[in-house]
Amino acid sequence: MSCLGAFTGLLSCMVLLIVYSSDGSEIIDGTEVKPHSLPYMALLLRTRPACGGILIHKSWVLTAAHCKEIATVLLGVHSIKANEDKSRQVRKVKKRFPHPQYVSATKGNDLMLLKLDKPVKGTKTVKYLKLDDAIKDPVAGTSCMVAGWGQTNNGEMSDVLMSGNVTVVDREKCNSAKYYNSKPVITSSMICAGSDKKNVADVFHGDSGGPLMCSGGLVGVTSFGSMFGRIKKPGVFSYLTEEQLSWIKETMKKSDI
Repeated sequence: MSCLGAFTGLLSCMVLLIVYSSDGSEIIDGTEVKPHSLPYMALLLRTRPACGGILIHKSWVLTAAHCKEIATVLLGVHSIKANEDKSRQVRKVKKRFPHPQYVSATKGNDLMLLKLDKPVKGTKTVKYLKLDDAIKDPVAGTSCMVAGWGQTNNGEMSDVLMSGNVTVVDREKCNSAKYYNSKPVITSSMICAGSDKKNVADVFHGDSGGPLMCSGGLVGVTSFGSMFGRIKKPGVFSYLTEEQLSWIKETMKKSDI
């Protein structure tokens, strides 16, 4: 999902997304989304933009656990550099709730909840994405959407929100010697998705914590991967299983008591 960078113009409709294993992931050579068409998108900052996130409640943002030390959340952002005072809402992070079983070495349970210091106000540019029941595990070949302000192919963060499509890869194939070789193991709580062999597709710096949307629903959160959209190193996303959704809902409930 890291420094600010200028957007260099309209890019091709073929999306290059690359997930990088450190601080985030990026959408390279992607397409600019229609401003504020994804009103649940959150831009997360330490002292500068670092990751993406998903507003899932008026007081809560879902992101990746490896997006550490996030201090500020910006909602209603399209262009980072533009004067968007009328559309933006800025919130401080009151408390961070990384998944209790997150393991950085294995990349497992790479999820975190951020509780905001005060609720956001629902507007045309800021709306939360309601979590329902777990969406069925997408089968290999399923086309899904990712979005973020991550680095583009000029090596800088995109000024504007970008999106693109990735194709789900079978876990067995993703764990094979020609792919990740089980380093780390791609578990049933992860989803591999990247190039469809026709388009170079993946995610990179700055996109971590952003959404994986399949069939119109939130299925996963951008976690890790390789670089440059290599077919055999697709992006990997934390899958929002029933167990993970239960943890999310219980954490929010207990915090509000």
